[in-house]
Amino acid sequence: MAAEITTGKSGKVVIHNIGLLLSGNIDNPVLSADTIVLEDGIITAVGKYKDCDTDHAQTVIDCQQTAIAPGLIDSHVHPVFGDWTPRQSQLGWIDSMMHGGVTTMISAGEVHLPGRPKDIVGLKALAITAQRAFDNYRPGGVKVLAGAPIIEKGMVESDFKDLADAGVRLLGEVGLGTVKAGYEAQEMVAWARKYGIQSTIHTGGPSVPGSGYIDKDTILEADADIIGHINGGHTSLPEAHVCELCEKSSRGIEIVHNGNEKTAIAAAKMAMELKCPHRVILGTDGPAGSGVQPLGILRMISMLSALANIPAELVFCFATGNTAKMRNLNCGLIEVGRAADFVFMDRAQHTAGKTLLESVQCGDIPGIGMVMIDGLIRAHRSRNTPPATQVPVVAQ
Repeated sequence: MAAEITTGKSGKVVIHNIGLLLSGNIDNPVLSADTIVLEDGIITAVGKYKDCDTDHAQTVIDCQQTAIAPGLIDSHVHPVFGDWTPRQSQLGWIDSMMHGGVTTMISAGEVHLPGRPKDIVGLKALAITAQRAFDNYRPGGVKVLAGAPIIEKGMVESDFKDLADAGVRLLGEVGLGTVKAGYEAQEMVAWARKYGIQSTIHTGGPSVPGSGYIDKDTILEADADIIGHINGGHTSLPEAHVCELCEKSSRGIEIVHNGNEKTAIAAAKMAMELKCPHRVILGTDGPAGSGVQPLGILRMISMLSALANIPAELVFCFATGNTAKMRNLNCGLIEVGRAADFVFMDRAQHTAGKTLLESVQCGDIPGIGMVMIDGLIRAHRSRNTPPATQVPVVAQ
């Protein structure tokens, strides 16, 4: 294998001989292109090899006709500090998720920290610390967008301004703290939105001690930006209420691995029926009591494609471009100017599907042959997925 750049900036990288290029854009999910060129972690060209400037590359990757998708985005995780989760006393869970194709994670609150402060000064301090810590440290190269405070009674508008001024851009799940009434949440969500902080609301039954049951009427009244784990985390609202939320709200529809699979399928089908698949995003809601799922996003993609009968190329968009657009991220889409975060895949060995997309539609997980973040190779053949039939090769 040729030498490759694994630290610092990537320089110029040419990726060619791509068999299938998934864009992440739900309006145009498959690109007619076989080559990507990037410079220092940013995509500079996407097209046919003959039309791209491929000279003087520091790294050349021959995809061997395998597929590339944008790096997967987990819209709902609960990190604490570093690559450790006290919820499961586990080290290395973020790096393991990277081996499942996840290149970006979004915190829904650092709720598992032992002794998590619930006073207003303390919760703001924790959020700012988590935001700073994960900005400075990226396990496995994964971009962890953390610092998501759990709102509590007694917070006032200036608290949200303080958080925004300090760089906090997320709220943890509304409902995990003392703010559970719709009218209280609505006021604080509006303050957060005013200062550029995005909100997610807990949906369904309680998940951890201190959280509560959040019903459809509370969710509609609160009007958070994301209907967090609409299929429950873990316990779901009735299927009819889940479908009503999809219909009556215009906000993000987040479906997670650690939830009710039946209502997950119902929510995805309802989004398709309402002609708003762009609202669907995917998360794991891990670490949780049920553990850490390194392949959780891939499993959600295969499940929704196979059981909700949604074309696999569209479901990949749920986990990439949809989330990027909703979360205002410079990744998740394969287009010029975006971050060069990619997952290289092929159909798993011995799957019944004749192509990658067909294998996913059959319910199988693809094999990952490489993961790239900011143009740097972070993993070759995944240690967690089934072996890919073919893998890319670093040719230079």
